[in-house]
Amino acid sequence: MRRSRKITAWLAAALVVIAAGLHATNYLRAAAFVIDAAGMQGVVRNAARLETNPFDQRALEVPWRGGTLRARLYTPRGASDRAMLLVPGVHAAGVDEPRLVQFARDLASVRHTVLTVEPVDLTRYLITPRTTDMIEDAAGWLAARRDLATDGRVGMMGISFAGGLSIVAAARPSLAGRVQFVTSLGGHGDLPRTLQYLCTGVQADGTRRPQHDYGLAVILLGAADLVVPAGQAEPLRAAILTFLEGSRLDVADRTRAAAEFARARAMAAALPEPARTLMGYVNDRDVAHLGPILLPHVRALGGDAALSPERSAAPPCRVYLLHGTGDNVIPAIESALLARALRSRGVEVHQLATALITHAEVDRTATAAAVWRLVRFWRDLLNE
Repeated sequence: MRRSRKITAWLAAALVVIAAGLHATNYLRAAAFVIDAAGMQGVVRNAARLETNPFDQRALEVPWRGGTLRARLYTPRGASDRAMLLVPGVHAAGVDEPRLVQFARDLASVRHTVLTVEPVDLTRYLITPRTTDMIEDAAGWLAARRDLATDGRVGMMGISFAGGLSIVAAARPSLAGRVQFVTSLGGHGDLPRTLQYLCTGVQADGTRRPQHDYGLAVILLGAADLVVPAGQAEPLRAAILTFLEGSRLDVADRTRAAAEFARARAMAAALPEPARTLMGYVNDRDVAHLGPILLPHVRALGGDAALSPERSAAPPCRVYLLHGTGDNVIPAIESALLARALRSRGVEVHQLATALITHAEVDRTATAAAVWRLVRFWRDLLNE
């Protein structure tokens, strides 16, 4: 595309702010949120500050049927429009993950009370049915806190794999009448279908999109006892977790990441076969060899109805689905298929696929039209 047909993110956002000011405060507030979430600076950042507000935050624990969950609470100073539960995806840092913290702060700055909770299995890179129970119980706790959710209703929002799990949880009987809306950011509709994509690189419509090797490492972690002898499963998992820690650190600290990747290779060399070969595929990011080995096990790993909104009851509330068009962890077609399935069951669904977002993260470069569509999506959601 020629330079004349492109626009920098700050200019696109400036146009949005100007246009929003001509229409309604809700548009302006949504534009401010998008500007903050994208980390834009300069003129548009100054404009956004007109619509953002101070807030407080604190750590706490939230009860669930199996114990307690680490959590953080972000509360605006003054009136709050809606209490929201925000659940991170598969990530060791949980509620401390810097991008999640910033996202929660951005929501709080536009007058929303935000509770982030840490389902422990997701911090261990495991997607389990009890994670859905944790999300359900956390939403129920927040809805019952009338000092936080003044009308007894909450919004639910899950990132990545927690997006699909949040939709499942929102349909649970214990939350009937207590959920205003549920949002999936880069989430899945059917977990076995998503895992199959990660093993093959083939999307549900038959088109190919090279898959991210990170997803296969997570699958192998869960399937270790299905593909190696019992005595090799735990040492293999330890090596995979070391590799995943390196991947986590690679975003911010390349030196520490390199040390973890080196340690993962050393651990692989000490493993007996076939664990050694499988861990070698992980270290080499060899999806071509690892995918076919894991493919026969995706149903066993993801087949429980508690893990897939398309296999569970439909939530009795509005559903918002936001996805990056280039996502190669959970492909955007997952949101499209989920939207179709939910609409067929009478659910009101707002769906947007946008190049502005990578895997559940806002990008900084976009056309004005793409920014405007994203602002409209958040205008509707933040006005719930």
